[in-house]
Amino acid sequence: MSSLPINSPIKGPGLTKAGVVILQFLLIFFFMAVELIFRHSLGIITCLAIWIAFFGGIYLGRKGTAYVTAVSPPVSLLISSFLLMPTIGGSSFAPTKFLIDLVSGLASVSFYLLTGAGIAWFVWFKNEKDKGRSSLSSEF
Repeated sequence: MSSLPINSPIKGPGLTKAGVVILQFLLIFFFMAVELIFRHSLGIITCLAIWIAFFGGIYLGRKGTAYVTAVSPPVSLLISSFLLMPTIGGSSFAPTKFLIDLVSGLASVSFYLLTGAGIAWFVWFKNEKDKGRSSLSSEF
């Protein structure tokens, strides 16, 4: 089996768990802010940022960071929504209007969030399965 000719931009073993979380949060926060400034709603730019966050975490993370890669983007999206929607997103601080804007924004990116999370969880389960097999083979 040959490896891909793509060199990792990070020298060494890759990003730690904290590095993956920070990378994903900043990526989602930045692109979400740009989209809210120009469009006043969530759309394709935020969706692509979510996928890039998932796949970037898988690609740039060390071994053992697959769980964090799967969990962090939904949490980052929620925190970013709470910070950005009432301020630059055009929503108000009124709870009912804010919650309606939050639910509609999350609904617009749900497909990308679910597919990215599904792939990231698949990678995590595959790594756990391989880890279990390697520990069983080392016992004999």
